[in-house]
Amino acid sequence: MTVLISILHVVVCLILIAAVLLQSGKAADLAGAFGGAGSATAFGPRGSASLMAKITTVSAILFMVTSLVLWLTSAPSKGSRMMGAEETRPAAAETAGEAEKPPVKSQEQPQ
Repeated sequence: MTVLISILHVVVCLILIAAVLLQSGKAADLAGAFGGAGSATAFGPRGSASLMAKITTVSAILFMVTSLVLWLTSAPSKGSRMMGAEETRPAAAETAGEAEKPPVKSQEQPQ
């Protein structure tokens, strides 16, 4: 299951990269950068989304969903140990337990 989702994740990632790189920029001309007449359309009403914009939106949503699914499936199980997290606890508990113990008195009594 995880392998299938990982393969789907990589394919969606490649589609997302291609869709973003193939889109033309909004107001990419020089006049738009300096407030020319072409920049007035950047703030006007938007037309319907192009096919590339729809592909980008769908692939971005799929990328996020597959990322979350992979994160949830990679979570450690309840019985497994996380690296470094549980190894420090017993050592701290032992040193705390030794600090609470009273010093041991020797058994020999002077006569």
